[in-house]
Parts: sequence; structure tokens; C-alpha cells
Amino acid sequence: FTGDAASSDRRAVVITARVHPGESNASWMMKGVIDYLTGDTLDARILRDNFVFKIVPMLNPDGVIVGNYRCSLPGQDLNRTWASPSKKLHPTIWHTKAMIQKLQEE
Repeated sequence: FTGDAASSDRRAVVITARVHPGESNASWMMKGVIDYLTGDTLDARILRDNFVFKIVPMLNPDGVIVGNYRCSLPGQDLNRTWASPSKKLHPTIWHTKAMIQKLQEE
């Protein structure tokens, strides 16, 4: 970010990955996105100057660490909980959804 525009003047872009733990290629994709957006290219600077990026590189860290393929630690597919996530059972989805809702209100 070069500081040319206040964050309130820029639209937000939300990027998430790894809602399903078995999608390990998503970690490499996210690394590439982060490397690109934080890079020194003119295009990356233009993107940073015009957008605020909210990046959640791993929505299901518990499922990843225990080796699940689709489910979270409590055995639920987090991709099916977006409509009504539980703050206790699906905290990453709940907080990400709250962040998105807050961004939409701004």
C-alpha cells in the first residue's frame, strides 16, 4: 500500500481458501496471491491503491491439522454452514461472515 488513498475510499476484496482441508493446492494458490499482491509490480501497487484486501488463507485449520478431507474437527462440512454458522462450532466461518457483513455496511 502506497498510502495514496484512505482505506474508506477503497472497495474491499475478500479472498478465502482451505474450507475443505483436502484442497491442499489452495494453499499454494493463496501463497501466489499474497506474493503477487505484496510484490513490487506496478499492477500490484495499483491493486493495493484501489482495493483493501481481506485474506483468510485457511478457513478450516482444525480440519487440516487432523488430516480430514472435507470436514472440520467436529465433523462438519464448513462449506454448508455459511447460511447460519455457529460461533462455537464454526468460528472461522462465523467471523469471516461477520467481517463480510461489516464490509458491506461500510
